[in-house]
Amino acid sequence: MSMRHLAWSLFMSFTLLLAGCGGGDDPQAALEAAVQQLQDNIEAKSTGAVLEQLHGDFLARQELDREWAKRTMTLLFLRHKNIKVIALGKNSWIDAAISSKGYTEAQVGLSGAEGLIPDSARHYSVKLEWWLDGSEWKLARLDWE
Repeated sequence: MSMRHLAWSLFMSFTLLLAGCGGGDDPQAALEAAVQQLQDNIEAKSTGAVLEQLHGDFLARQELDREWAKRTMTLLFLRHKNIKVIALGKNSWIDAAISSKGYTEAQVGLSGAEGLIPDSARHYSVKLEWWLDGSEWKLARLDWE
């Protein structure tokens, strides 16, 4: 799989995670808010903010770490002036047995453009695993197809 494909996949996965909203003391609402914040941070091309949402033990595809995520985002953000993440369908839930783990599965469309018209677009099925770190949900695992 090429670096470009991996980069798009990462981007799509993050987007899906951020497709919800919520807040307060409700863990489900907080998880959905983390997913929405991730999407917002990707679309704003804020590498630092996205990295803040990654758990210290983050892994994508069981081998790609935070440094890979940083390099990939930097490359994508430099290549595309505009980035849009479209969640075509998503489902987030908290593990019934381990309440400090949450999951998001989504179908995501990711597009990049130099102007108003996208010059690249991809569809991904993403799976995200979130870990509760104190009071914040952090993205710990990412996979995509």
